[in-house]
Amino acid sequence: MKTFKKLVAFTLAETLIVMGVIGIVSALTLPNLNSSTGNKEKVAKVKKIYQNLTDAFGRAQAVYGPFDTWFINDNTDAAKVTRFGERLSEFMKVSKNCGKTITGCFYSGAYTLEHEGFANCGASDQYSFILSDGVAICLSGNPKYRIFVNIDGYGNGMPTRGKSAFNFDIVSGEILPQGYDITDSTLKNQCFVNGTCTNWVIQYDNMDYLKANTNGVCPNGTQLSLTQTNCK
Repeated sequence: MKTFKKLVAFTLAETLIVMGVIGIVSALTLPNLNSSTGNKEKVAKVKKIYQNLTDAFGRAQAVYGPFDTWFINDNTDAAKVTRFGERLSEFMKVSKNCGKTITGCFYSGAYTLEHEGFANCGASDQYSFILSDGVAICLSGNPKYRIFVNIDGYGNGMPTRGKSAFNFDIVSGEILPQGYDITDSTLKNQCFVNGTCTNWVIQYDNMDYLKANTNGVCPNGTQLSLTQTNCK
């Protein structure tokens, strides 16, 4: 007499339910994963351009002398910024140089308060160029020598501070990320009010401030500060 093994299997209805649950979980988690991955790529890009700028600035000073001696024969702010741009870009991989104008190089779109920090690169004393990796650079000398970086590149609208817009200052012959001199422990003053979050990205290797509100409070209630530098 033959015996038959009883086969156990899911019904079609059960399979559909499981697939539905997987779909819901994926829909909830994938956007966060994609956002996290995208932010990590941006962090890497900001740190790379900082290294490239520092290297180029050091090489330029090795050839032309200390930065504060570059402008001895320049009588106008425009001439000084032009010399700054020419000497810095000489030691970088430039795909397009727009010189004294931002047209076609730095940003396109209408300037609003959301893009605060880039007004000086819409003024007359500026110098802009595009690197081989697409990063757009604008230099300004008013009121201080500053490097404006648009990591999204030209043609992608106005850069937004802390997302695609990052600034660097020239201080005592060095390039430093904006926010380097802020000691306030709250994220609000460290990042959103006084800078473009550049120093935060360089120092703490993340963009968790994008997860937080303007007071630096994360969705889980964590308060970002100089001692609590992520939302975990």
